Amino acid sequence: MSESSEIAVALDQHVLTITIDRAAKKNALTLAMYDAMTAALQRARDDAAVRVIVLRGSGGHFTAGNDLMDFMQQPPSSNDSPVGRFLDLLVTHPKPILAAVEGVAIGIGTTLLLHCDLVWAATGARLQLPFVPLGLSPEAGSSLLLAQRCGHVRAAELLLLGEPFGPERARELGLVNEVVEATALHDRVRERAAAIAALPPASVRATKALMRAPVLAALQTVMHSEAEVFFARLRSPEAAEAMSAFFGKRRPDFSRFE
Repeated sequence: MSESSEIAVALDQHVLTITIDRAAKKNALTLAMYDAMTAALQRARDDAAVRVIVLRGSGGHFTAGNDLMDFMQQPPSSNDSPVGRFLDLLVTHPKPILAAVEGVAIGIGTTLLLHCDLVWAATGARLQLPFVPLGLSPEAGSSLLLAQRCGHVRAAELLLLGEPFGPERARELGLVNEVVEATALHDRVRERAAAIAALPPASVRATKALMRAPVLAALQTVMHSEAEVFFARLRSPEAAEAMSAFFGKRRPDFSRFE
C-alpha cells in the first residue's frame, strides 16, 4: 500500500490512532490518503498488540470528504479502488473502531461513521451528506444503514436534501454516542478507548462480530449496488454541472435536466 505523510499513525497502550493530517485542506482525502488509511487498518487487523482503533482529524476538523480535484482527475470506476478498498476493510474490520468528530465531517466523513462502533462529536461539529446536490448518489452503505438507524423519512431528509446538520441532531438520529465540548473531545475518546483496550480482547472481537453478522451480507450487496450507481453518476451531465459550479464558485443550474 502507498504511504502518505498526511495520515499519521500511532500505537499507544493497545490503541492505534489514525489521524487525518491535512489541516490546510480541512483534511480532504486524496487517493494516497485512502491507501495509507487502508494500510493502517490492515496493520491494526493483523497486529495482536492493537485492540482498539481511533479515527480522528487534525486542526479542528474531522474531514471535508473527498478532495474533489483529486477525485475527479482519477475517478473510481470499480470497487477495486483506493476508496473501495478502504471501505471494504472498514466494514469488515474485526476490532472496535472509535471516531472523534470535530469541525466538518462531509460526505464520506459522515458515512464512514456508520461503520464505527462508537462515535463522539464536539459541539460545533458540522456533518453533511451532499451527494444529491453534487449530482451523485449515496455511498458506503448509507442508503441502507441510515434508514435502519433513524427511519426512512429522516434518512430521506439527510440524503435527498444534503443539508448540514449539527452534533445534537446527529446524536438524536443515532449517529453519535455523545456530544462533548471540543476541548474535551480527544481526552474523552482516549479514555473510552483505554477502557475497551483493558477488556478481554477476544470477547470484544466476538461481541462486535455477533452484532455485525446479521446485516453484513445485505450491507455488502447494497454497497455494491450503490457503487455501480455512483460510478455512473460521476459520468453524468448533472455531476459535471455540479462540479463546474463548485470549482467556479457559483450556484449550479439543474433546470435543463429531466
